[in-house]
Amino acid sequence: MPTAVRRLTAAEFLRIPDDGKRHELIDGVHYVTPSPKLNHQEIVGRLHLAIGNVLSGRRHLGRLFLARLDVVMSDYDVVEPDLLFVSGDQLDILTEANVQGPPALVIEVLSRSTRRRDQLVKRRLFDEKGVREYWMVDPKGSVEVCRRADDGSFPTVVTLTSDDGSVLTTPLLPGFSLAMSDLFAEI
Repeated sequence: MPTAVRRLTAAEFLRIPDDGKRHELIDGVHYVTPSPKLNHQEIVGRLHLAIGNVLSGRRHLGRLFLARLDVVMSDYDVVEPDLLFVSGDQLDILTEANVQGPPALVIEVLSRSTRRRDQLVKRRLFDEKGVREYWMVDPKGSVEVCRRADDGSFPTVVTLTSDDGSVLTTPLLPGFSLAMSDLFAEI
């Protein structure tokens, strides 16, 4: 007879001592991810700078955060996105310790060890919990954008590539635009 696996709760998960690795909890399952590679961090840095420049002097639009920061999505879901944006209309989800609820925008840079989890498990979680937009950035030169539709669905609305002159924009950040060629230059 199979033994049921006990799901870890967010309260239990948040008591795990910090060991410098990325720990996430999705549907009560604990995931541990090693430190990212250099190109991953360079892409995260470029996105942070580009979005941060748009937010400079426009704090009313919202707040931008880099990993490592816990986002508590439910009693069984705690994630640490590479980047997250909490819009001005949802600042009440910010606490001193973490984010308590779905951010407006979540950005994950895909890696070999997290690609399937980011594309399948996290995408489903972000859809279920109400994230407005999710960017999956492939260091090989593309960005897949999932955006909440008027009917509540969470489709991929565009996949941008570095070799076709694409420019990344979002209605969440008026004035933001980033050429894919700039994001992926010399990566």
